[in-house]
Amino acid sequence: MPTLWSSLRVAVLASLLHATGLHAAFVDPKVLDACSGYSASNIQSSGAVLTADLVLNGQGCNVFGSDIKKLGLKVTYETSTRINVKIVDAAASRFEVPQDVFPRPPVSTPPVVPSSAEIQFNYTASPFSFSVYRTASREVLFSTASYPLIFEPQYLRVKTSLPANANIYGLGEHTHPFHLPTQNTTLTLWSRDSYGIPVGTNLYGNHPVYFEHRTTGTHGVFLLNANGMDIKLTNAGGAPALEYNVIGGVLDFYFLAGSTTDPTAVARQYAQVAGLPAEVPYWSFGFHQCRFGYKDYMDRRRVFTLDPQYFPVNRMREIVNYLHARDQKYIVMTDPAVGYAPNAGYGAYDRGTALDIWLKAANGSASLGVVWPGVTVYPDWFHPKVAQYWNKEFELFYSPTNGLDIDGVWIDMNEPASFCDYPCANPFQQAIDQRLPPPRTSPPPNPNAPIFVKSNTIVKRDDLLNPPYAINNAAGPISAKTAFTNSKHFNGLTEYDAHNLYGAMMSTATSKAMLARRPGKRTFVITRSTFAGAGRDTGKWLGDNLSTWEHYRISIAGMLGFASVYQVPMVGSDICGFGADATERLCARWATLGAFYPFMRNHNQDSSPSQEFYRWASVTQAAKNVIDIRYRLLDYIYTAFHQAHLDGTPVLHPLWFKYPKDKTTFPIDLQFFYGDSILVSPVTQDDSTSVTFYLPNDIFYDFKTLAPVKGLGAPVTLNNVPFTDIPLHIKGGAVLPLRAQSALTTTALRKRDFEFIVAPGTDGTASGALYIDDGESIVPSTTTSLKLTFKNGLLSVQGVFGYQTSVNTSRVRFLGVAKAPGTVQVSGKAVAKAAYSYDAAKQVLDVTIGLPLNAPFNVQYT
Repeated sequence: MPTLWSSLRVAVLASLLHATGLHAAFVDPKVLDACSGYSASNIQSSGAVLTADLVLNGQGCNVFGSDIKKLGLKVTYETSTRINVKIVDAAASRFEVPQDVFPRPPVSTPPVVPSSAEIQFNYTASPFSFSVYRTASREVLFSTASYPLIFEPQYLRVKTSLPANANIYGLGEHTHPFHLPTQNTTLTLWSRDSYGIPVGTNLYGNHPVYFEHRTTGTHGVFLLNANGMDIKLTNAGGAPALEYNVIGGVLDFYFLAGSTTDPTAVARQYAQVAGLPAEVPYWSFGFHQCRFGYKDYMDRRRVFTLDPQYFPVNRMREIVNYLHARDQKYIVMTDPAVGYAPNAGYGAYDRGTALDIWLKAANGSASLGVVWPGVTVYPDWFHPKVAQYWNKEFELFYSPTNGLDIDGVWIDMNEPASFCDYPCANPFQQAIDQRLPPPRTSPPPNPNAPIFVKSNTIVKRDDLLNPPYAINNAAGPISAKTAFTNSKHFNGLTEYDAHNLYGAMMSTATSKAMLARRPGKRTFVITRSTFAGAGRDTGKWLGDNLSTWEHYRISIAGMLGFASVYQVPMVGSDICGFGADATERLCARWATLGAFYPFMRNHNQDSSPSQEFYRWASVTQAAKNVIDIRYRLLDYIYTAFHQAHLDGTPVLHPLWFKYPKDKTTFPIDLQFFYGDSILVSPVTQDDSTSVTFYLPNDIFYDFKTLAPVKGLGAPVTLNNVPFTDIPLHIKGGAVLPLRAQSALTTTALRKRDFEFIVAPGTDGTASGALYIDDGESIVPSTTTSLKLTFKNGLLSVQGVFGYQTSVNTSRVRFLGVAKAPGTVQVSGKAVAKAAYSYDAAKQVLDVTIGLPLNAPFNVQYT
């Protein structure tokens, strides 16, 4: 119970804050821990649902506002592995993430019997606290005991105990290690334009979910809340804890049981809540080349325009047609900010104004910012006519018949970003001062040249602009460098509540606009700003990184966060770095690593030297080497993405996913599994040619030589690793489907034969899968889905052969074969010795079969 002195300290501090108008993020945690909290009453339990009233004890803390007197608690056992705990203001409606933005997951039918669930909710009535524990072992996974609930108009606090040296992953987007430091770490969720992705700051995306791994199992916790928040990992006085400090909304927790044996189970359970990742086009796994610095095609940087002098539509169509004729794709950047241009004949602005779909300032006029076109307005994604507007702009400007016939969309600046310095009293003057839009500095080209050899004043500040609890926003006030948080949406919501949803909502609207252009075809959208569930519609690049070895290294942790925790698997970093100057050695190493990002793109900014792979001989060779591997593995990763779309199984795996009892793997984030079975161990030290990495106690096979390598649960050092190579190993127990040869385009690749690599595990068995469809349809008319199994020298290829390819299975490669076989059979028929070969030094048996991949078959050696 709080002492009189601690209660007085709270009261005095609250009085000082209110009397002086000061706003502070820091209050001594001991003061907050001593608050009186709530007591539960009127507790009702009916089947899978428990409800209660939570009544404030005494006068409360009132530190960042007046404590809400009465709350409502509802606990629902939604499935046997998921519990929803929701706490709301009993007397007033508060912001909740709208259903149409984040659809709530279905619950089990018939309802779950709580005693049969894998996790249990438990509570103490007074002062109220709750815990979640495993049913079988009674191991506590989450507990607020000793930490009172605080629920104020603009401040919510929940705190849970953690085990010593807890293994926490997630709570991003951030540039912390994948294995989060649990000593004085603050993770702030508030979307911002964050050039250089500084360590320890809030970045572009918001995913308030974490996985906690223990040797006894892995579980997950998701807080469905889009308001700004600080999540703190602390260890004050030797009491490890995780603390939520949220500036609005409600408490809407989803507790995921995960599994005591398989860490990927919690990822699948989170996918049931956040939504399954989108199925992406086959071609999107190809290599992407991009630069912010190739000549800008727009008229005065205005979205949905072409500069008629520099980039006339007929010449732009020539470029796109040229690419399409060669089976290449064209993707452009589309920002949310639309140039403010009344009476200027700018169609995108005029049509939006006619529909009145702009985000509104507090005074009812359009909310203004400053972005690349100068003064801008922002679409209101909550407006009922915004889809009509956005679809129409895509239909007109990106018309396949007379416009820019794009294949995908890259979304930037959708936090939403603004260059206007806070308090942005005069965006028009700031646009002038910043020379926006940037002027052309060269004369227009020869049109026949060959292509291919009003003042915005500040309204009076209120708590929507300067909330009493100031989250640790690196930009400063929460309205700095973005749309003002007192801006209003059509449905009455403010940016204060909806800010963190803006980027994800734009991504969804863009995906739907692309679908309207090409009905039935998968869309490809890459975005910068995300919220939980974004993977349903979009992929993600990890923002404006720098050409540094540090950012090369942290790209792995960032990628693992999105692909293995947040269910946004189409993810990657700007290869060779966006800002600063890439060196040849850094770019060569980054090319080799980037080939194992799901989204592979070389991208840099206009003020940096060019860094295309062909600029340096060694980088060219590195890129050729790894793109060859990437393309040969493309159907392997495409199959993994299809599985992720079906059930949420991750497409990338940290080592502890595969070795959950091996404590050495828990902090590793400089290695990862690409797909289920390719261990990637890049050289990560600056300008180095050696690497020390960890091989768990298991059997592996060198990807290049195919020779067996016994992992001893110890570090392995490789010296003299060329800058053109990357260490890769196949995890034992896998059957890999590869293309026998690479190709220059993904279209050509689909015409290459397959080969299967059989890499037995320590038990002598192996398995794999192969999924093939047309690569572009949302609902393919036919599909091929194969199971690849190996045991006792027999590889069996079985399944559904619905999609008729024109390719063969050229050969099967058996690894770890201790001696030359006496006989080899294909589907029960012996093959001539000339059809197979055995390498005793590498223990590899190659069998040439040349069978069409349209019917079951097997290959056996004895």
